[in-house]
Amino acid sequence: MGLCISKWSADHHKYRVNDHDDCQEIVLFDDGDNPIDGISSSSGSSLCSREGSKGVNQDAAVIYKVYGGKEDVTFCGVFDGHGTNGHLVSKFVRNYLMNFLLDQKIIALKNKRSSKKACISAFKVIDEKIRHFENMDCSLSGTTAVIVLRQGDNLMIANLGDSRAVLGVMNYDGEITAVQLTTDLKPSVTTERKRIKRRNGRVLALLHEPHIERVWLPQQNIPGLAMTRSFGDFLVKNHGIISIPEVSFHHLTSKDQFLIIATDGVWDVLNNDEVATIVASTDTKVTAAEALVNAAVSKWGEKHPSSNRDDCTALILSLHTNLATKTNVSSS
Repeated sequence: MGLCISKWSADHHKYRVNDHDDCQEIVLFDDGDNPIDGISSSSGSSLCSREGSKGVNQDAAVIYKVYGGKEDVTFCGVFDGHGTNGHLVSKFVRNYLMNFLLDQKIIALKNKRSSKKACISAFKVIDEKIRHFENMDCSLSGTTAVIVLRQGDNLMIANLGDSRAVLGVMNYDGEITAVQLTTDLKPSVTTERKRIKRRNGRVLALLHEPHIERVWLPQQNIPGLAMTRSFGDFLVKNHGIISIPEVSFHHLTSKDQFLIIATDGVWDVLNNDEVATIVASTDTKVTAAEALVNAAVSKWGEKHPSSNRDDCTALILSLHTNLATKTNVSSS
C-alpha cells in the first residue's frame, strides 16, 4: 500500500492518497520527466532504500533533475515516516512538496530571504494538506524531511526532523572530509527542548533506551517522538512539535564533491566520516547509495543484534562528475 507519482504534470494541484501495491519508496527523475523506481542511479546520482525489520518501509526519497524545467536546478530529498500511516505521509510529501515549492516561485537562491520565506510557506501548505486528508488519521502519524534545492553553485537546505544532509569536501591534502549541513532536530537540542516544555510537552527517555529522549503529551504516554519537527503528528502540534523547517544556504566550491542525504536508520549506526569514506571509496557515485545502505544494514547487525533494524535510505548527488570519485577520507 502506498502512493506513487508517474511523472511531472501541469495538473499538480490534484493530490490524493491512492492504494498501489507496487509503489516504490524511491524515485529518480533523470531528465525532469521520466521516473525510475527501485535502486536508482543516473549521471553520478543514486538512491537506495532498504526495509527494516519493523514492518513496511516508511522511508521515501527523490532526485528530480531539470527541476521546474530549468537545466541547472535539481531537487532532492529524503523523508522518514512514522506512526500507523507514516509510509503514506512520507510518500505524499515526497511527491508533492516539490510542486508546492514551485508554486512559491523560488527562482533565484541568491535571494536568501525570499527563498527561505517561500520554502517555509511551502512546508506549511503541505502540513495543512496532510491535516485535511480524508479517511486517514495523521494525529499520530507523520514524517521528517530533509530537502536540498540546487541551482547552479547554490544550495538551499531545509530540514525538518532527524534525517541528515552531509557534504563530502576535498581538503588541501586531497582527502575527503565530512561537513554536516543540517542539525538533528531532536529533544536533546536545547532550543528544541525548551520549545517543547514551554508548550507543556514532556521530554523523557524510556528505561530501556536512556540515551534517546522522546516527546510525550502532558498527561499521556504518547506518542514518544524522537524528533521535534515533522509533518503530521497533529496531536502534539499544540505541544511544541512544529512543521517549520530549519533553512540554510551553502555556496558550492570546487572542493565540494558530493552530497549525502540519509534517514536516521543510516546515521544511527554510521557517523559522518564513516559515511563519507564509504561514498568516496565507491568506483562510481551511481553505486554509492546502494553501498552505503548495505553498509548500514550490516552495521545494524553488529551494533544492535537484538534490536529491530530501522529502514535505511540514502541519496547521493555527485556535485562534480568530472572529478575523480576515488579519494582518501579523513576526519573533519
